[in-house]
Amino acid sequence: MSRTAFTLLPEEIEITAVRAQGAGGQNVNKVSSAIHLRFDIRASSLPDLLKERLLSLADHRVTRDGVIVIKAQTQRTQERNRDEAIERLRELIDSVSVTPKTRRATRPTLASKVRRLDGKTRRSEVKAGRGRVID
Repeated sequence: MSRTAFTLLPEEIEITAVRAQGAGGQNVNKVSSAIHLRFDIRASSLPDLLKERLLSLADHRVTRDGVIVIKAQTQRTQERNRDEAIERLRELIDSVSVTPKTRRATRPTLASKVRRLDGKTRRSEVKAGRGRVID
């Protein structure tokens, strides 16, 4: 398996601080610690192969317009949420950068054919023994 190399340029990533959802007391209402990360796939400097693979992903984070949207709000600080969002973006791109090895069809060995047919014969005998008994 080979990997396609890529670099994320900071100017291609749009980061916005928003208020986090959920429990957290007064801190949640006052501090914008959650991060909204937007990354436009088509306008990025990624290789065309990676762009195609990202756009064809069936992932809820990729919009119809070809923009990856990631919301990070698990950490208490904006910096840690920013780092987490960028890391998740990197992992998403990493997941499509791997080219899977092509499968080569092989023939079954003689021994595997014999084992398969033996198993079928044994199973057939078990099922035949379940029939109605006639005196």
